[in-house]
Amino acid sequence: MPEIIVYSTTVCPYCVKAKALLDRKGAKYQEVNLDREPQRRDEMVQKAGGRKTVPQIFINGQHMGGCDDLHELDRKGGLDPLLAV
Repeated sequence: MPEIIVYSTTVCPYCVKAKALLDRKGAKYQEVNLDREPQRRDEMVQKAGGRKTVPQIFINGQHMGGCDDLHELDRKGGLDPLLAV
C-alpha cells in the first residue's frame, strides 16, 4: 500500500470530495487536519511548493496537488497505478 497523506480542514468541501475518491478506491490515507494541528500548515506549504489551499495530497512523497488535480489524475487513468504500488 502506498503512503498517502491528505492535508485538510474540517469544513472544506474539496477535502471531503478528495477523501471520498480515495475511499471509493479503497485507499488508506493519513489525514492531517489543519484545524486540529495548525502548526503543521507551514509543513504543508513547504512540501506543496508554496500552495496554501487544502486539500494538498501526497502519494509516496510525491505531491499530487489538490482535489481537482486528484480527480483529473483519476480521469486520465493515472491514480489506480499509484494506489496499486
